[in-house]
Amino acid sequence: MSPNHAPPDGPYVHQIEEAPPPPRIHPLLRAWRNLTRTRIDKSTRRIRIVACGFVCLYAVIGGRLVYLGMKPDANSLRRAASEAVSAARPDILDRNGEVLAVDVKTMSIFAEPRRIIDKDEAVELLTAVLPGLDARELRERLGSRKGFVWVKRAVSPSERKEVFRLGLPGVGFLPENKRVYPNGPIGAHVLGFTNVDNVGIAGMEKYIDNQGLGELNRAGFQMTSADLKPIRLSLDLKVTHALRDELMKGMERYKAKAGAGAIMDVNTGEIIALASLPDYDPNNPVDALELTRINRMSVGVFEMGSTFKALTLAMGLDANKIGLRTSIDARAALRYGRFKISDYHAQNRSLTVPEVFTYSSNVGTARIALMMGVEAHKGFLRKLGQLDRMKTELPESAEPIIPKNWGELNTMTIAFGHGLAVAPLQAMMAVAAISNGGFLVKPSFLKRSEEDAKKDAPRVLRAETSEAMRYLMRLNAEVGSAKSIDIKGYYAGGKTGTANKVVNGRYANDRVLTTFTAVSPSDKPKYLYLTVLDEPQGISETHGFRTAGWNAGPVTGKIIERTGPLLGVPPRLDLPTQPFPLLARLGFGMGATGSLSH
Repeated sequence: MSPNHAPPDGPYVHQIEEAPPPPRIHPLLRAWRNLTRTRIDKSTRRIRIVACGFVCLYAVIGGRLVYLGMKPDANSLRRAASEAVSAARPDILDRNGEVLAVDVKTMSIFAEPRRIIDKDEAVELLTAVLPGLDARELRERLGSRKGFVWVKRAVSPSERKEVFRLGLPGVGFLPENKRVYPNGPIGAHVLGFTNVDNVGIAGMEKYIDNQGLGELNRAGFQMTSADLKPIRLSLDLKVTHALRDELMKGMERYKAKAGAGAIMDVNTGEIIALASLPDYDPNNPVDALELTRINRMSVGVFEMGSTFKALTLAMGLDANKIGLRTSIDARAALRYGRFKISDYHAQNRSLTVPEVFTYSSNVGTARIALMMGVEAHKGFLRKLGQLDRMKTELPESAEPIIPKNWGELNTMTIAFGHGLAVAPLQAMMAVAAISNGGFLVKPSFLKRSEEDAKKDAPRVLRAETSEAMRYLMRLNAEVGSAKSIDIKGYYAGGKTGTANKVVNGRYANDRVLTTFTAVSPSDKPKYLYLTVLDEPQGISETHGFRTAGWNAGPVTGKIIERTGPLLGVPPRLDLPTQPFPLLARLGFGMGATGSLSH
Protein backbone atom coordinates (compact mmCIF):
# COMPACT_ATOMS: atom_id res chain seq x y z
CA MET A 1 0.00 0.00 0.00
CA SER A 2 1.27 3.44 -0.92
CA PRO A 3 1.87 5.74 1.94
CA ASN A 4 -0.06 8.52 0.22
CA HIS A 5 -3.19 6.52 0.31
CA ALA A 6 -5.21 6.11 3.42
CA PRO A 7 -6.75 2.85 4.37
CA PRO A 8 -10.30 2.48 3.39
CA ASP A 9 -11.58 2.52 6.89
CA GLY A 10 -9.80 5.55 8.21
CA PRO A 11 -6.83 7.78 8.08
CA TYR A 12 -3.53 6.22 7.72
CA VAL A 13 -1.66 5.43 10.99
CA HIS A 14 1.86 4.00 11.06
CA GLN A 15 1.85 0.98 13.49
CA ILE A 16 4.96 -0.62 15.09
CA GLU A 17 4.74 -4.20 16.46
CA GLU A 18 5.72 -4.24 20.22
CA ALA A 19 7.66 -7.11 21.99
CA PRO A 20 5.74 -9.07 24.69
CA PRO A 21 6.50 -8.01 28.33
CA PRO A 22 9.08 -10.13 30.30
CA PRO A 23 7.62 -12.76 32.67
CA ARG A 24 7.23 -11.74 36.32
CA ILE A 25 9.93 -13.10 38.69
CA HIS A 26 9.29 -13.98 42.36
CA PRO A 27 11.06 -11.49 44.69
CA LEU A 28 12.98 -14.26 46.51
CA LEU A 29 14.28 -15.66 43.22
CA ARG A 30 15.26 -12.17 42.14
CA ALA A 31 17.15 -11.67 45.43
CA TRP A 32 18.95 -15.01 44.97
CA ARG A 33 19.96 -14.07 41.40
CA ASN A 34 21.26 -10.74 42.61
CA LEU A 35 23.17 -12.50 45.39
CA THR A 36 24.77 -15.05 43.10
CA ARG A 37 25.42 -12.72 40.18
CA THR A 38 29.12 -12.03 39.88
CA ARG A 39 29.49 -8.32 40.26
CA ILE A 40 32.38 -6.54 41.84
CA ASP A 41 30.23 -3.92 43.52
CA LYS A 42 28.07 -6.62 45.16
CA SER A 43 30.85 -9.01 46.44
CA THR A 44 31.56 -7.32 49.78
CA ARG A 45 27.93 -7.33 50.72
CA ARG A 46 27.46 -10.98 49.84
CA ILE A 47 30.48 -12.00 51.93
CA ARG A 48 29.10 -10.16 54.93
CA ILE A 49 25.74 -11.83 54.59
CA VAL A 50 27.32 -15.31 54.37
CA ALA A 51 29.58 -14.59 57.34
CA CYS A 52 26.61 -13.43 59.40
CA GLY A 53 24.81 -16.66 58.52
CA PHE A 54 27.68 -18.80 59.73
CA VAL A 55 28.00 -16.78 62.92
CA CYS A 56 24.34 -17.32 63.66
CA LEU A 57 24.63 -21.02 62.92
CA TYR A 58 27.62 -21.50 65.22
CA ALA A 59 25.99 -19.40 67.91
CA VAL A 60 22.99 -21.70 67.89
CA ILE A 61 25.21 -24.80 68.07
CA GLY A 62 27.38 -23.34 70.82
CA GLY A 63 24.37 -22.31 72.83
CA ARG A 64 22.95 -25.78 72.56
CA LEU A 65 26.23 -27.32 73.75
CA VAL A 66 26.36 -24.97 76.73
CA TYR A 67 22.79 -25.86 77.59
CA LEU A 68 23.48 -29.57 77.38
CA GLY A 69 26.63 -29.16 79.44
CA MET A 70 24.84 -27.31 82.20
CA LYS A 71 21.81 -29.57 82.20
CA PRO A 72 22.16 -32.60 84.57
CA ASP A 73 22.20 -35.84 82.62
CA ALA A 74 20.34 -38.53 84.55
CA ASN A 75 22.10 -41.31 82.67
CA SER A 76 25.56 -39.82 83.28
CA LEU A 77 24.76 -39.30 86.95
CA ARG A 78 23.56 -42.87 87.32
CA ARG A 79 26.72 -44.11 85.62
CA ALA A 80 28.97 -42.02 87.86
CA ALA A 81 27.08 -43.15 90.94
CA SER A 82 27.27 -46.78 89.88
CA GLU A 83 31.02 -46.54 89.44
CA ALA A 84 31.46 -44.79 92.78
CA VAL A 85 29.30 -47.09 94.91
CA SER A 86 31.33 -49.73 96.71
CA ALA A 87 31.10 -53.21 95.22
CA ALA A 88 29.62 -56.22 96.98
CA ARG A 89 31.84 -58.86 98.55
CA PRO A 90 31.17 -62.48 99.53
CA ASP A 91 30.57 -63.35 103.16
CA ILE A 92 33.50 -64.88 105.02
CA LEU A 93 32.62 -67.76 107.34
CA ASP A 94 34.62 -69.81 109.82
CA ARG A 95 34.93 -73.59 109.40
CA ASN A 96 31.62 -74.10 111.24
CA GLY A 97 29.63 -71.50 109.29
CA GLU A 98 29.92 -68.65 111.78
CA VAL A 99 30.02 -65.23 110.11
CA LEU A 100 33.39 -63.50 110.24
CA ALA A 101 32.81 -60.74 107.65
CA VAL A 102 29.64 -59.56 105.92
CA ASP A 103 28.33 -56.70 103.78
CA VAL A 104 25.60 -54.46 105.15
CA LYS A 105 23.63 -51.82 103.28
CA THR A 106 24.30 -48.23 104.33
CA MET A 107 23.37 -44.82 103.00
CA SER A 108 25.97 -42.39 101.70
CA ILE A 109 25.53 -38.72 100.83
CA PHE A 110 26.59 -37.37 97.44
CA ALA A 111 26.39 -34.01 95.69
CA GLU A 112 26.10 -32.64 92.16
CA PRO A 113 28.24 -29.48 92.27
CA ARG A 114 26.67 -28.04 89.09
CA ARG A 115 23.22 -27.99 90.67
CA ILE A 116 24.27 -26.36 93.93
CA ILE A 117 23.44 -22.65 93.75
CA ASP A 118 25.11 -21.31 96.91
CA LYS A 119 28.09 -23.52 97.68
CA ASP A 120 29.15 -21.61 100.79
CA GLU A 121 25.70 -22.01 102.31
CA ALA A 122 25.70 -25.71 101.42
CA VAL A 123 29.07 -26.21 103.12
CA GLU A 124 27.91 -24.37 106.22
CA LEU A 125 24.71 -26.37 106.53
CA LEU A 126 26.30 -29.76 105.82
CA THR A 127 29.16 -29.31 108.27
CA ALA A 128 26.65 -28.24 110.92
CA VAL A 129 24.78 -31.55 110.77
CA LEU A 130 27.84 -33.66 109.84
CA PRO A 131 30.51 -32.39 112.28
CA GLY A 132 33.10 -34.89 111.10
CA LEU A 133 33.42 -33.19 107.71
CA ASP A 134 36.33 -30.91 106.86
CA ALA A 135 34.79 -27.62 105.67
CA ARG A 136 37.70 -26.62 103.43
CA GLU A 137 37.89 -30.01 101.75
CA LEU A 138 34.11 -30.09 101.23
CA ARG A 139 34.20 -26.56 99.69
CA GLU A 140 36.85 -27.70 97.21
CA ARG A 141 34.77 -30.71 96.22
CA LEU A 142 31.58 -28.71 95.80
CA GLY A 143 33.47 -26.06 93.84
CA SER A 144 34.73 -28.56 91.29
CA ARG A 145 33.27 -28.98 87.82
CA LYS A 146 32.48 -32.64 88.41
CA GLY A 147 28.99 -33.95 88.04
CA PHE A 148 29.24 -36.25 91.08
CA VAL A 149 31.19 -36.08 94.37
CA TRP A 150 30.85 -37.84 97.70
CA VAL A 151 29.96 -35.78 100.74
CA LYS A 152 30.13 -38.55 103.36
CA ARG A 153 30.09 -42.33 103.15
CA ALA A 154 28.12 -44.68 105.37
CA VAL A 155 26.15 -42.14 107.41
CA SER A 156 24.01 -43.07 110.37
CA PRO A 157 20.20 -42.95 110.14
CA SER A 158 20.12 -39.81 112.29
CA GLU A 159 22.67 -38.06 110.05
CA ARG A 160 20.72 -39.02 106.97
CA LYS A 161 17.57 -37.60 108.54
CA GLU A 162 19.24 -34.28 109.38
CA VAL A 163 20.65 -33.87 105.86
CA PHE A 164 17.29 -34.72 104.35
CA ARG A 165 15.66 -31.95 106.39
CA LEU A 166 18.06 -29.40 104.89
CA GLY A 167 16.41 -29.87 101.48
CA LEU A 168 19.52 -28.83 99.60
CA PRO A 169 19.16 -29.11 95.80
CA GLY A 170 21.96 -31.15 94.29
CA VAL A 171 22.47 -33.24 97.46
CA GLY A 172 21.17 -36.81 97.53
CA PHE A 173 21.53 -40.29 98.99
CA LEU A 174 22.79 -43.56 97.57
CA PRO A 175 22.67 -47.04 99.11
CA GLU A 176 25.99 -48.91 99.07
CA ASN A 177 27.87 -51.77 100.72
CA LYS A 178 29.90 -51.50 103.89
CA ARG A 179 32.09 -54.30 105.23
CA VAL A 180 31.37 -55.26 108.81
CA TYR A 181 33.30 -57.63 111.08
CA PRO A 182 30.87 -58.69 113.81
CA ASN A 183 33.54 -60.28 116.01
CA GLY A 184 35.81 -57.24 116.19
CA PRO A 185 39.52 -58.07 116.57
CA ILE A 186 39.07 -61.86 116.71
CA GLY A 187 40.90 -63.25 113.69
CA ALA A 188 41.73 -59.74 112.47
CA HIS A 189 45.19 -60.58 111.09
CA VAL A 190 43.73 -63.40 109.02
CA LEU A 191 40.67 -61.53 107.78
CA GLY A 192 42.45 -58.28 106.96
CA PHE A 193 40.18 -55.37 106.04
CA THR A 194 38.77 -53.28 103.17
CA ASN A 195 38.93 -49.60 102.33
CA VAL A 196 36.01 -47.19 102.03
CA ASP A 197 35.28 -48.50 98.53
CA ASN A 198 35.01 -52.07 99.87
CA VAL A 199 38.24 -53.13 98.15
CA GLY A 200 40.39 -55.68 99.99
CA ILE A 201 43.55 -54.13 101.44
CA ALA A 202 45.04 -56.92 103.56
CA GLY A 203 44.61 -60.50 104.68
CA MET A 204 42.00 -62.81 103.20
CA GLU A 205 40.04 -59.79 101.97
CA LYS A 206 42.88 -58.95 99.61
CA TYR A 207 43.25 -62.62 98.67
CA ILE A 208 39.58 -62.70 97.59
CA ASP A 209 40.11 -59.71 95.31
CA ASN A 210 43.22 -61.30 93.83
CA GLN A 211 41.20 -64.40 92.93
CA GLY A 212 39.14 -62.46 90.38
CA LEU A 213 36.63 -60.39 92.36
CA GLY A 214 38.62 -57.22 91.73
CA GLU A 215 38.65 -57.79 87.96
CA LEU A 216 34.88 -58.41 87.90
CA ASN A 217 34.21 -55.20 89.76
CA ARG A 218 36.53 -53.18 87.54
CA ALA A 219 34.80 -54.65 84.48
CA GLY A 220 31.52 -53.19 85.69
CA PHE A 221 29.69 -56.36 86.73
CA GLN A 222 27.02 -55.41 89.23
CA MET A 223 26.76 -58.10 91.91
CA THR A 224 25.24 -58.49 95.32
CA SER A 225 26.45 -60.61 98.20
CA ALA A 226 23.72 -63.11 97.34
CA ASP A 227 25.34 -63.62 93.92
CA LEU A 228 28.67 -64.58 95.49
CA LYS A 229 29.47 -67.87 97.17
CA PRO A 230 30.63 -67.45 100.80
CA ILE A 231 34.30 -68.08 101.55
CA ARG A 232 34.79 -70.71 104.25
CA LEU A 233 38.02 -70.37 106.20
CA SER A 234 39.88 -72.96 108.22
CA LEU A 235 39.59 -70.79 111.34
CA ASP A 236 37.37 -71.84 114.21
CA LEU A 237 35.88 -68.70 115.76
CA LYS A 238 35.49 -70.12 119.27
CA VAL A 239 38.98 -71.64 119.33
CA THR A 240 40.48 -68.40 118.01
CA HIS A 241 38.74 -66.45 120.75
CA ALA A 242 40.08 -68.84 123.40
CA LEU A 243 43.62 -68.65 121.99
CA ARG A 244 43.56 -64.86 121.90
CA ASP A 245 42.16 -64.65 125.42
CA GLU A 246 44.87 -66.91 126.89
CA LEU A 247 47.56 -64.96 125.04
CA MET A 248 46.26 -61.71 126.51
CA LYS A 249 46.30 -63.18 129.99
CA GLY A 250 49.82 -64.52 129.45
CA MET A 251 51.11 -61.16 128.21
CA GLU A 252 49.64 -59.42 131.23
CA ARG A 253 50.94 -62.01 133.68
CA TYR A 254 54.50 -62.10 132.35
CA LYS A 255 54.60 -58.41 131.36
CA ALA A 256 55.42 -59.17 127.73
CA LYS A 257 55.17 -56.36 125.21
CA ALA A 258 53.68 -58.60 122.52
CA GLY A 259 52.52 -62.14 121.94
CA ALA A 260 51.40 -64.45 119.17
CA GLY A 261 50.10 -67.96 118.74
CA ALA A 262 48.51 -70.40 116.36
CA ILE A 263 46.94 -73.84 116.25
CA MET A 264 47.46 -75.96 113.15
CA ASP A 265 46.06 -79.29 112.02
CA VAL A 266 49.25 -81.23 111.28
CA ASN A 267 47.53 -83.52 108.75
CA THR A 268 45.69 -80.95 106.66
CA GLY A 269 47.82 -77.86 107.25
CA GLU A 270 44.68 -75.90 108.21
CA ILE A 271 45.25 -73.00 110.56
CA ILE A 272 42.51 -73.50 113.14
CA ALA A 273 43.33 -70.39 115.16
CA LEU A 274 45.76 -67.49 114.93
CA ALA A 275 46.27 -64.39 117.02
CA SER A 276 48.94 -61.72 117.18
CA LEU A 277 48.84 -59.13 119.95
CA PRO A 278 48.49 -56.23 120.03
CA ASP A 279 45.94 -56.53 117.25
CA TYR A 280 43.29 -54.19 115.84
CA ASP A 281 39.61 -54.02 115.03
CA PRO A 282 39.11 -54.34 111.26
CA ASN A 283 35.98 -52.18 111.63
CA ASN A 284 38.46 -49.37 112.40
CA PRO A 285 41.45 -50.39 110.26
CA VAL A 286 43.44 -47.20 110.84
CA ASP A 287 44.89 -48.91 113.93
CA ALA A 288 46.43 -51.57 111.67
CA LEU A 289 48.95 -49.00 110.44
CA GLU A 290 50.80 -49.03 113.76
CA LEU A 291 54.02 -51.04 113.54
CA THR A 292 53.33 -52.79 116.85
CA ARG A 293 50.19 -54.38 115.40
CA ILE A 294 51.80 -56.46 112.65
CA ASN A 295 50.98 -60.12 112.20
CA ARG A 296 53.94 -61.62 114.05
CA MET A 297 53.09 -65.11 112.87
CA SER A 298 53.72 -64.45 109.17
CA VAL A 299 55.21 -60.96 108.82
CA GLY A 300 57.59 -61.00 111.78
CA VAL A 301 60.78 -63.06 111.54
CA PHE A 302 62.52 -64.27 114.67
CA GLU A 303 65.28 -66.57 115.84
CA MET A 304 63.21 -69.41 117.21
CA GLY A 305 65.65 -70.59 119.85
CA SER A 306 65.71 -74.18 121.05
CA THR A 307 62.51 -75.15 119.23
CA PHE A 308 64.87 -75.48 116.24
CA LYS A 309 66.67 -78.31 118.03
CA ALA A 310 63.79 -80.56 117.02
CA LEU A 311 64.74 -79.97 113.37
CA THR A 312 68.42 -80.68 114.03
CA LEU A 313 67.76 -83.97 115.80
CA ALA A 314 65.26 -84.98 113.10
CA MET A 315 67.95 -84.30 110.51
CA GLY A 316 70.49 -86.52 112.27
CA LEU A 317 68.00 -89.33 112.90
CA ASP A 318 66.67 -89.30 109.34
CA ALA A 319 70.19 -89.50 107.90
CA ASN A 320 71.10 -92.32 110.33
CA LYS A 321 73.98 -90.23 111.65
CA ILE A 322 72.60 -90.74 115.14
CA GLY A 323 70.17 -93.06 116.92
CA LEU A 324 68.21 -92.73 120.13
CA ARG A 325 71.00 -94.53 121.99
CA THR A 326 73.85 -92.51 120.47
CA SER A 327 76.02 -90.67 123.00
CA ILE A 328 77.06 -87.09 122.27
CA ASP A 329 80.03 -85.43 123.96
CA ALA A 330 78.76 -82.56 126.12
CA ARG A 331 81.44 -82.67 128.82
CA ALA A 332 82.56 -79.11 128.16
CA ALA A 333 81.74 -76.03 126.18
CA LEU A 334 82.32 -76.22 122.43
CA ARG A 335 84.88 -73.70 121.14
CA TYR A 336 85.19 -72.40 117.62
CA GLY A 337 87.91 -69.79 117.30
CA ARG A 338 87.11 -67.02 119.75
CA PHE A 339 83.51 -68.19 120.08
CA LYS A 340 82.26 -70.52 122.80
CA ILE A 341 79.03 -72.51 122.82
CA SER A 342 77.85 -73.63 126.24
CA ASP A 343 74.75 -75.19 127.83
CA TYR A 344 72.23 -73.34 129.96
CA HIS A 345 71.71 -76.51 132.04
CA ALA A 346 75.18 -78.00 131.63
CA GLN A 347 75.51 -81.65 132.69
CA ASN A 348 79.25 -81.79 131.93
CA ARG A 349 79.09 -85.34 130.62
CA SER A 350 78.22 -87.33 127.55
CA LEU A 351 74.50 -87.27 126.80
CA THR A 352 72.28 -89.67 124.93
CA VAL A 353 70.17 -88.20 122.12
CA PRO A 354 67.03 -88.13 124.33
CA GLU A 355 69.04 -86.33 127.00
CA VAL A 356 70.34 -83.81 124.48
CA PHE A 357 66.70 -83.02 123.77
CA THR A 358 65.34 -83.00 127.31
CA TYR A 359 68.28 -81.02 128.73
CA SER A 360 68.14 -78.77 125.65
CA SER A 361 71.90 -79.07 125.15
CA ASN A 362 73.37 -76.48 122.78
CA VAL A 363 76.67 -78.35 122.71
CA GLY A 364 75.09 -81.70 121.88
CA THR A 365 72.87 -80.20 119.16
CA ALA A 366 75.77 -78.30 117.58
CA ARG A 367 77.83 -81.50 117.43
CA ILE A 368 74.98 -83.33 115.66
CA ALA A 369 74.83 -80.54 113.06
CA LEU A 370 78.60 -80.78 112.53
CA MET A 371 78.22 -84.51 111.85
CA MET A 372 75.95 -83.60 108.93
CA GLY A 373 78.10 -80.80 107.52
CA VAL A 374 77.22 -77.33 106.28
CA GLU A 375 75.75 -78.27 102.88
CA ALA A 376 73.68 -81.15 104.24
CA HIS A 377 72.36 -78.89 106.98
CA LYS A 378 71.37 -76.20 104.49
CA GLY A 379 69.80 -78.77 102.20
CA PHE A 380 67.72 -80.24 105.02
CA LEU A 381 66.41 -76.85 106.17
CA ARG A 382 65.59 -75.90 102.59
CA LYS A 383 63.71 -79.19 102.18
CA LEU A 384 61.64 -78.29 105.24
CA GLY A 385 60.85 -74.84 103.79
CA GLN A 386 62.95 -72.79 106.20
CA LEU A 387 65.18 -70.94 103.73
CA ASP A 388 62.56 -69.59 101.32
CA ARG A 389 59.65 -67.21 101.72
CA MET A 390 56.60 -69.15 102.81
CA LYS A 391 53.50 -68.59 100.67
CA THR A 392 49.97 -68.94 101.99
CA GLU A 393 46.69 -67.28 101.06
CA LEU A 394 47.72 -64.28 103.15
CA PRO A 395 49.50 -61.72 100.94
CA GLU A 396 51.60 -60.59 103.90
CA SER A 397 54.64 -62.76 104.54
CA ALA A 398 58.32 -62.17 105.16
CA GLU A 399 61.54 -63.60 103.79
CA PRO A 400 63.70 -65.49 106.28
CA ILE A 401 66.96 -63.83 107.29
CA ILE A 402 69.79 -66.16 106.25
CA PRO A 403 73.54 -65.74 106.87
CA LYS A 404 75.32 -64.35 103.82
CA ASN A 405 78.38 -66.52 104.33
CA TRP A 406 77.14 -69.75 105.88
CA GLY A 407 80.02 -71.63 107.47
CA GLU A 408 80.52 -74.18 110.23
CA LEU A 409 79.95 -71.64 112.99
CA ASN A 410 76.62 -70.71 111.43
CA THR A 411 75.63 -74.36 111.22
CA MET A 412 76.46 -74.85 114.91
CA THR A 413 74.42 -71.84 116.09
CA ILE A 414 71.50 -72.38 113.71
CA ALA A 415 71.33 -75.96 115.03
CA PHE A 416 70.02 -74.61 118.34
CA GLY A 417 68.01 -71.71 116.92
CA HIS A 418 70.37 -68.73 116.66
CA GLY A 419 71.57 -67.08 113.45
CA LEU A 420 68.54 -67.90 111.25
CA ALA A 421 65.34 -65.87 111.57
CA VAL A 422 62.08 -67.24 110.17
CA ALA A 423 58.38 -66.48 110.52
CA PRO A 424 56.83 -68.52 113.38
CA LEU A 425 54.24 -69.95 110.99
CA GLN A 426 57.11 -71.13 108.81
CA ALA A 427 58.68 -72.93 111.76
CA MET A 428 55.30 -74.52 112.52
CA MET A 429 55.22 -76.00 109.02
CA ALA A 430 58.52 -77.80 109.66
CA VAL A 431 57.50 -79.07 113.11
CA ALA A 432 54.21 -80.30 111.64
CA ALA A 433 56.19 -82.39 109.13
CA ILE A 434 58.17 -83.85 112.01
CA SER A 435 54.92 -84.75 113.77
CA ASN A 436 52.59 -86.00 111.02
CA GLY A 437 54.67 -88.87 109.69
CA GLY A 438 57.08 -86.83 107.56
CA PHE A 439 54.88 -84.90 105.09
CA LEU A 440 55.56 -81.21 104.42
CA VAL A 441 52.03 -79.82 104.33
CA LYS A 442 51.90 -76.10 103.61
CA PRO A 443 49.74 -74.06 105.98
CA SER A 444 46.38 -72.94 104.64
CA PHE A 445 43.67 -70.57 105.84
CA LEU A 446 41.00 -72.27 103.74
CA LYS A 447 39.08 -75.32 104.87
CA ARG A 448 40.26 -78.49 103.11
CA SER A 449 40.48 -82.26 103.54
CA GLU A 450 43.56 -84.28 104.39
CA GLU A 451 43.41 -85.88 100.96
CA ASP A 452 43.51 -82.50 99.22
CA ALA A 453 46.28 -81.27 101.51
CA LYS A 454 48.60 -84.17 100.82
CA LYS A 455 48.27 -84.05 97.04
CA ASP A 456 51.13 -81.56 96.94
CA ALA A 457 52.80 -82.54 100.21
CA PRO A 458 56.18 -84.22 99.63
CA ARG A 459 57.54 -86.69 102.13
CA VAL A 460 60.58 -85.10 103.76
CA LEU A 461 61.17 -87.56 106.62
CA ARG A 462 60.83 -91.27 107.21
CA ALA A 463 57.89 -92.42 109.31
CA GLU A 464 60.36 -93.85 111.83
CA THR A 465 62.00 -90.43 112.23
CA SER A 466 58.65 -88.78 112.83
CA GLU A 467 57.73 -91.30 115.49
CA ALA A 468 61.10 -90.90 117.18
CA MET A 469 60.62 -87.12 117.34
CA ARG A 470 57.13 -87.46 118.80
CA TYR A 471 58.62 -89.80 121.38
CA LEU A 472 61.28 -87.20 122.28
CA MET A 473 58.71 -84.40 122.54
CA ARG A 474 56.50 -86.51 124.78
CA LEU A 475 59.50 -87.47 126.88
CA ASN A 476 60.35 -83.77 127.21
CA ALA A 477 56.85 -83.12 128.59
CA GLU A 478 57.32 -85.81 131.22
CA VAL A 479 60.88 -85.25 132.41
CA GLY A 480 62.24 -82.22 130.53
CA SER A 481 61.62 -78.50 130.09
CA ALA A 482 58.09 -78.96 128.66
CA LYS A 483 56.42 -80.22 131.85
CA SER A 484 53.99 -77.30 131.81
CA ILE A 485 52.08 -78.84 128.88
CA ASP A 486 51.73 -82.26 130.46
CA ILE A 487 47.99 -81.70 130.80
CA LYS A 488 46.29 -84.81 132.11
CA GLY A 489 44.38 -86.63 129.41
CA TYR A 490 45.89 -84.87 126.38
CA TYR A 491 49.21 -86.74 126.10
CA ALA A 492 50.96 -83.69 124.64
CA GLY A 493 54.62 -83.31 123.83
CA GLY A 494 56.67 -80.23 123.09
CA LYS A 495 59.83 -78.17 123.07
CA THR A 496 60.80 -74.86 124.62
CA GLY A 497 62.81 -72.10 122.95
CA THR A 498 64.47 -68.98 124.32
CA ALA A 499 66.50 -66.60 122.15
CA ASN A 500 68.16 -63.30 122.97
CA LYS A 501 66.86 -60.57 120.72
CA VAL A 502 69.14 -58.74 118.31
CA VAL A 503 69.26 -55.00 119.06
CA ASN A 504 71.43 -52.73 116.89
CA GLY A 505 73.27 -55.72 115.47
CA ARG A 506 74.10 -57.26 118.87
CA TYR A 507 72.42 -59.80 121.09
CA ALA A 508 70.77 -58.07 124.06
CA ASN A 509 71.11 -60.03 127.29
CA ASP A 510 68.10 -58.27 128.84
CA ARG A 511 65.63 -58.95 126.01
CA VAL A 512 64.43 -62.39 125.01
CA LEU A 513 61.88 -63.97 122.75
CA THR A 514 60.38 -67.14 124.18
CA THR A 515 58.61 -69.79 122.10
CA PHE A 516 56.91 -73.07 122.83
CA THR A 517 55.87 -75.76 120.37
CA ALA A 518 53.54 -78.57 121.37
CA VAL A 519 51.82 -81.43 119.59
CA SER A 520 48.73 -83.22 120.90
CA PRO A 521 48.20 -86.08 121.23
CA SER A 522 51.73 -87.40 120.76
CA ASP A 523 50.75 -90.93 119.80
CA LYS A 524 48.26 -89.89 117.10
CA PRO A 525 49.13 -86.27 116.34
CA LYS A 526 46.31 -83.97 115.37
CA TYR A 527 47.06 -80.42 116.47
CA LEU A 528 50.24 -78.39 116.70
CA TYR A 529 50.42 -75.39 119.03
CA LEU A 530 52.90 -72.52 118.92
CA THR A 531 53.13 -69.70 121.46
CA VAL A 532 55.45 -66.68 121.22
CA LEU A 533 56.04 -64.06 123.92
CA ASP A 534 58.08 -60.98 123.08
CA GLU A 535 60.25 -59.69 125.94
CA PRO A 536 58.54 -61.40 128.90
CA GLN A 537 59.86 -60.38 132.31
CA GLY A 538 60.94 -62.46 135.25
CA ILE A 539 58.35 -62.25 138.03
CA SER A 540 58.14 -63.56 141.58
CA GLU A 541 56.14 -66.61 140.48
CA THR A 542 58.95 -67.60 138.08
CA HIS A 543 61.66 -66.81 140.67
CA GLY A 544 62.95 -64.13 138.32
CA PHE A 545 63.45 -66.53 135.38
CA ARG A 546 62.14 -65.50 131.97
CA THR A 547 62.95 -68.53 129.82
CA ALA A 548 60.22 -70.25 127.81
CA GLY A 549 59.62 -73.03 130.30
CA TRP A 550 58.48 -70.42 132.82
CA ASN A 551 56.16 -68.36 130.60
CA ALA A 552 55.44 -69.51 127.02
CA GLY A 553 55.14 -73.10 128.27
CA PRO A 554 52.44 -72.46 130.90
CA VAL A 555 50.50 -70.27 128.44
CA THR A 556 50.57 -73.12 125.90
CA GLY A 557 49.36 -75.54 128.57
CA LYS A 558 46.39 -73.27 129.31
CA ILE A 559 45.61 -73.07 125.59
CA ILE A 560 45.69 -76.87 125.18
CA GLU A 561 43.47 -77.39 128.20
CA ARG A 562 40.94 -74.78 127.12
CA THR A 563 40.78 -75.52 123.39
CA GLY A 564 40.92 -79.32 123.54
CA PRO A 565 37.17 -79.79 124.11
CA LEU A 566 36.39 -77.11 121.50
CA LEU A 567 38.48 -79.02 118.98
CA GLY A 568 36.67 -82.26 119.68
CA VAL A 569 39.61 -83.78 121.56
CA PRO A 570 38.23 -84.65 125.00
CA PRO A 571 40.71 -85.73 127.70
CA ARG A 572 41.49 -89.44 127.78
CA LEU A 573 41.24 -91.09 131.17
CA ASP A 574 43.82 -93.76 130.39
CA LEU A 575 47.25 -93.32 128.83
CA PRO A 576 47.96 -95.29 125.64
CA THR A 577 49.63 -98.60 126.36
CA GLN A 578 51.84 -98.57 123.27
CA PRO A 579 51.98 -95.08 121.77
CA PHE A 580 55.07 -95.64 119.59
CA PRO A 581 54.90 -99.11 118.01
CA LEU A 582 57.89 -98.63 115.68
CA LEU A 583 60.13 -97.69 118.61
CA ALA A 584 58.77 -100.48 120.80
CA ARG A 585 60.79 -102.92 118.70
CA LEU A 586 63.91 -101.07 119.80
CA GLY A 587 62.95 -101.13 123.44
CA PHE A 588 61.52 -97.62 123.67
CA GLY A 589 58.01 -97.31 125.01
CA MET A 590 55.99 -97.33 128.19
CA GLY A 591 57.60 -98.25 131.46
CA ALA A 592 56.05 -100.27 134.26
CA THR A 593 54.69 -97.11 135.91
CA GLY A 594 52.96 -95.90 132.76
CA SER A 595 55.62 -93.30 131.93
CA LEU A 596 58.02 -93.35 129.01
CA SER A 597 61.18 -95.40 129.30
CA HIS A 598 64.36 -95.14 127.29
